[in-house]
Amino acid sequence: MAIARAKSGIDRIKPHMVGGASVDVPPPAILLNSNESVFGPSPAARAAARAAISNIERYVENPDRILAPAIAAQFGLDAARITTGQGSDDLLARLARAYLGPGTELIRSANGYLKVPNYAYANDAGVVSVADDDFKPSVDRMIDAVTERTRIVYLANPENPAGTYLNGSELRRLHAALPENVLLIIDAAYEEYVDAADYEPAHKLVEAADNVVMCRTFSKIFGLAGARVGWMYGPEDVVDSVRRIGLTFPVTSSSIAAAVAALDDTANTRFVRETNLNSRKRLTAALTELGLRVVPSQANFVLVHFRDPKRSARAVDRYLRGQGIAVRRFASPAYDEYIRITIGHRHELQAAQDGIAAFLDGGV
Repeated sequence: MAIARAKSGIDRIKPHMVGGASVDVPPPAILLNSNESVFGPSPAARAAARAAISNIERYVENPDRILAPAIAAQFGLDAARITTGQGSDDLLARLARAYLGPGTELIRSANGYLKVPNYAYANDAGVVSVADDDFKPSVDRMIDAVTERTRIVYLANPENPAGTYLNGSELRRLHAALPENVLLIIDAAYEEYVDAADYEPAHKLVEAADNVVMCRTFSKIFGLAGARVGWMYGPEDVVDSVRRIGLTFPVTSSSIAAAVAALDDTANTRFVRETNLNSRKRLTAALTELGLRVVPSQANFVLVHFRDPKRSARAVDRYLRGQGIAVRRFASPAYDEYIRITIGHRHELQAAQDGIAAFLDGGV
């Protein structure tokens, strides 16, 4: 007898990123495609992870008891309202499992984080993708999309892959229009990179409401992408629900040790933030001078528009890979004419800039 078919929504899940260009070249030497921190983790975090290996035969029971107080102390939060997981995507998936099901819907900005619809589909829920304004989420359209089926409104702030953001007043206006039974999820994975004066840290809205959660990660500014550590801050009842459906031992001992040490090294975090900001500004200016449009970014990447079909995003991706440089393209049609470039070392960005200039000048 054949096994029962999986949930029907799973058939709707599609890849959201375009794989590497199919050219006969070695793997790229310069990786500017996955928004990792090219500066890596704090040396203290590396040392802590190595030291933790000595006890690798043991599970860590309840990592929240270690990580939550450390996170709370660093950011001035309530440890009882924090839970952790295998990166923030794990927590987003668990939130979808807890609050979505058949007959319910998740609302998102149409060109926001492209993985999120999959979490709804996996739970047989619907997805309402709301048109944006030049990749910036539209508060009015998101409010208009709310119905009795809405259970989650998801917003990455800043957004990925565009790097756009909503300011504090816009975000609060969105929340004020939501029914009490709708959960607003703010994915603040890139919050540490923001320099906009009108940006409001997501935890402030969490603390002012009963139906808002914030997801954060150690994968970006802390340079621990391979460690897979994320955390969530929200109402205690929501945190309890998400914690209940997590894995038995959700975070490794070495990852926990690295995360705690990374929090303590504030000088390293400050260095990464300032270097990213300066490099982001330089790269944006340089690509603009080449005649390209760069979407203003508040993250550790920039989205670049190649509007000339004879010098397309697909072609520049292939050309750069031929030069040993990996950038990112996306499966969504809205991004057909765009590539995303992660902020890397200065010499890596110079190589990408030079490669793009050569491509625009006739390189093939």
